Amino acid sequence: MRLSRDYFFTLRDDVKNEDSASGNLLVRAGMIKKASSGIYMMLPLGYRVLNKIENIVREEMNKIHSLELSMPALIPEEVYIESGRREVFGKSMFSLSDRFNKPFVLGPTHEELFAEAGKMHINSYKDLPLSLYQFQTKYRDEPRPRFGLIRVREFVMKDAY
Repeated sequence: MRLSRDYFFTLRDDVKNEDSASGNLLVRAGMIKKASSGIYMMLPLGYRVLNKIENIVREEMNKIHSLELSMPALIPEEVYIESGRREVFGKSMFSLSDRFNKPFVLGPTHEELFAEAGKMHINSYKDLPLSLYQFQTKYRDEPRPRFGLIRVREFVMKDAY
């Protein structure tokens, strides 16, 4: 890898609008750039690091025979109403509606959908153990996003159930 040919840069001085040492170092190293409060662009170097971490975790999950899948980021709001977690999340869920006024949320978590996927497969104790996992972008409207990548509004998380 030749850094001179890649989209790579560093900053010498501290970033003024960054409130954490870790966030400041990530910006200065050219890994991330703040787009808005709690929302970051993952630049090529940071994205490469993220992919390497995901692949290490993916290898370990596959070693224990866990199956990778992908859940949608846009989820019907009724899923969270039925589970009673719509009130639990309250205003921290990003809500929107489609052109037919059907309410949706940007997934803050995916337990309910994993339960549905499990129900489709598990009919007997002989179907167990079953382990499912995913890497998915989650969305939470944090009241005070801060601390670099620790409390953000959009983040990648690995779920396993």
